[in-house]
Amino acid sequence: MEQAVTVFKNAHVFDGVDFLDTPTDVVFANNKVAAVGQNAGSAEAYRGATVIDCTGKTLLPGMIDLHIHATSSNPGSLANFAEPFSLQFYESVGNLEATLRAGITSARDAGGADLGAKVALESGLIKGPRLRLAVSIMSQTGGHGDFMQPSGLCNPGLGPHPGRPSGLADGVEEIRKVTRTLLRAGADQIKICSTGGVLSPGDDPRHSQFTKDEIAVVVEEAGLQGKYVMSHAQGTAGILTALECGVRTIEHGIYLTDEAIQSFLDHDAYLVPTLAAPRAVIRKAESGNSGLPPQVIEKAYRVFEIHQNSVAMAVAAGVKIGMGTDSGVGVHGENLEELELLAGVGMTLKQVLASTTSIAGELITPEESVGRLAEGYLADAVLLNTKLESTDQLKDLQSMIEAVYQNGNRQFAN
Repeated sequence: MEQAVTVFKNAHVFDGVDFLDTPTDVVFANNKVAAVGQNAGSAEAYRGATVIDCTGKTLLPGMIDLHIHATSSNPGSLANFAEPFSLQFYESVGNLEATLRAGITSARDAGGADLGAKVALESGLIKGPRLRLAVSIMSQTGGHGDFMQPSGLCNPGLGPHPGRPSGLADGVEEIRKVTRTLLRAGADQIKICSTGGVLSPGDDPRHSQFTKDEIAVVVEEAGLQGKYVMSHAQGTAGILTALECGVRTIEHGIYLTDEAIQSFLDHDAYLVPTLAAPRAVIRKAESGNSGLPPQVIEKAYRVFEIHQNSVAMAVAAGVKIGMGTDSGVGVHGENLEELELLAGVGMTLKQVLASTTSIAGELITPEESVGRLAEGYLADAVLLNTKLESTDQLKDLQSMIEAVYQNGNRQFAN
């Protein structure tokens, strides 16, 4: 079968790790990167290819968001009680397409999207990033992922349905069974809550949830199936317990200490800060019609500066940072705001771009499949209409996107 070949000529290339020194050609053949190098696209084998002149333009790997909620558009809002349960699934179609338009070609869904969403994307029924699913959020009773309200009503936004089993579990053996149930439902990674959170009105982000034995059994069961665990963890003690038990990624990491940062380094773990999330809650509060309970808004203001300072400490210490936005809390399609925020806590341009490409790609299975413009990787790329050289340009990154490519095919062009 004749290959569909695209040659990007003379691009300013960030390959996922570094900017290449000279104008470079990148060749896509079918759905893989076939070659990267000076004049690589001039080979006889690529005669007749589609050639795109990228002089003065930047080519990046397709970007990765490690923390989205595709079925959520305003989590925690009291409006969820009045909306039809199925509305979230129709809204997710637009949410996923907006995410792909932002240059996000792969993403981890941290709770909400089920196997049907993944199949719809893979079959081409809808457009969006390729998804790695958590399916449901695992939580203890009364924890961050328990959506029962003081009124006795359960917020239906992330509630269970046949494709999204309940993630509530208490005690080692119940947790073992729920973990296996989520893996059966199609989870690519397991998402737990080892602390309280901002959006859960009845708990405190600083307080721990799940015991060490409970977290250890989740890690064990996931590992037996070649999977890993990501943990919503904001308070110091819950971060330390999760890392000690072998959790691979910490989501949020608001209350970091020197001890917690050293634990990241000792366990070769990743921090996914989601700096945009508390900012999004504050913006909604300032709009006057967020529908969020006052306890949630108060917590967002309380943690905002602490969160930034903690992530800045982690960056300075060399903790591996993966880009994640918690989109759903914020607006889907505005994911790239997180890159500007990461630069604001001390990351260089290369570090910021690596966080959303090669570093994030280490957490997407199969490994060595996405996050780099290197031979054998999937042919995902974002073409910018200018030369990217400074973190100052990140605030306008969305407007610079000229085209988004996924699996070798142009998905969107501006």
